[in-house]
Amino acid sequence: MNASVMNINFNKNKECLIPAIIQDKTTKNVLMLGYMNKEAYQKTLTTKRVCFYSRSKKRLWTKGEDSGNFLILDTIKVDCDNDALLLTVNPTGPVCHKGTDTCWGEQNKAKDDFNFINTIEKIIYNRKESYAVNSYVSGLFQKGINKIAQKLGEEAVEVVIEAKDDDIELFKNEVADLFFHLMILLEAKEVRFQDVINVLKQRHTQS
Repeated sequence: MNASVMNINFNKNKECLIPAIIQDKTTKNVLMLGYMNKEAYQKTLTTKRVCFYSRSKKRLWTKGEDSGNFLILDTIKVDCDNDALLLTVNPTGPVCHKGTDTCWGEQNKAKDDFNFINTIEKIIYNRKESYAVNSYVSGLFQKGINKIAQKLGEEAVEVVIEAKDDDIELFKNEVADLFFHLMILLEAKEVRFQDVINVLKQRHTQS
């Protein structure tokens, strides 16, 4: 939800600037801090590309206007005192002018969610290496790669069927089943999920 300009206090200082914290929509990492005046805020809403007021250039400055690494706006929230903004964005490249993902020199990677995927990956690996009685995953590995691939295909069909229905919760559950069985197939082929991410990253840099 975007904050109304009428609710934002741009007049708390003589420069009429307020801080704008930039957060990645997906990873939830803080990417940078900039400053906005009313004009920068309005331009951001209009263009959907984050625009700041540059205190050094003394003018409006759209992030990425030189580098091409734009910040595509998702939402804007105003804080409890109406004098600071939190913007969630989809960055199109590194944010810092030094070439790093964030202005704190950190990599813009998901933390908790990706760690959870790693946890599932480890459990699947353990079920493959050490047979567990009454374990569905261990049973699949016992049946071999053909059965695992067949099961993944069945789950894919169920996702397609549910995609044509209006039950979003059931659709999400079927997608989760598909993703889980994909992870089992990856383990059967001794491919890590990170390997797939690396392929996607490579494609992204080439596009």
